[in-house]
Amino acid sequence: QVKLVESGGGLVQAGGSLTLSCAVSGDTFSINAVGWYRQAPGKQRELVADITSAGMDTYAESVDGRFTISRDNTKNTLHLQMNNLIPEDTAVYYCKAEINWTDYWGQGTQVTVSS
Repeated sequence: QVKLVESGGGLVQAGGSLTLSCAVSGDTFSINAVGWYRQAPGKQRELVADITSAGMDTYAESVDGRFTISRDNTKNTLHLQMNNLIPEDTAVYYCKAEINWTDYWGQGTQVTVSS
């Protein structure tokens, strides 16, 4: 049974920073790509950033240069450092892990950026 648990969300003022973390447990022997997605009210879930097992990362244009994704393969953890946050970053953030060609999702963590 694979389980993903996010942490680190909260309320922050515009221009501030937050770091999200995601712990992956269970059958984690073959974790491939992992990533962060977000869903704002009334909008579809969108990719924020992802990173392959080889360390190649990609970012949504809206966060490129402000957010940094990282993973620790020894601890099965995923992080998202978010700097210079803007109100448009307000959303529920989800981590996702691809394990044995199956996608697993966390329960989400709320990030709210006040202006």
